[in-house]
Amino acid sequence: MCRLPKEFYMSSAVELAPKLLGKLLCTEIDGVMRRGRITETEAYFGEADTACHAHKGLTERTKILYEQGGVSYVYLCYGIHNLFNVVTGEKGFPQAVLVRGIEGHYGPGRTTVFLGIDRTFNGESLICGSRIWIEDDGFRPEYDTGKRIGIDYATQEYRDILWRFTVKGKK
Repeated sequence: MCRLPKEFYMSSAVELAPKLLGKLLCTEIDGVMRRGRITETEAYFGEADTACHAHKGLTERTKILYEQGGVSYVYLCYGIHNLFNVVTGEKGFPQAVLVRGIEGHYGPGRTTVFLGIDRTFNGESLICGSRIWIEDDGFRPEYDTGKRIGIDYATQEYRDILWRFTVKGKK
């Protein structure tokens, strides 16, 4: 297995979201290593995407989305769940891929709980960080596409776009 290189993260979120399926999301916290195979992702792409946190522009919360790909964006959802995203693409254009599930832990909140990901992981390098990274062991699953979940606030165009990617046979 090998850690994904910087070049992998330079693709757009829409291109990268299906490519993350089957990869291993890894954490090491206090000497405890955890891995989970990514089974579900969603792409969020730019200020025009009304479901993307950056649709209203650069803020203190969203500034990490404007960074160069290969860092994590972790935010609190509903005041309860820490959700993990992979920032992608070139610096200056906000985009990220939400990891919605890993094998055995379906749902973005369950994924972060199992892996021990909290908001202290926001901005961590996935390329050279010691607490979180993504590995490739060559597994390439088939997948389905669908509408993103939980974005009722977005415009109809962005509610209907097929930017959710799920490994076939998984939730």
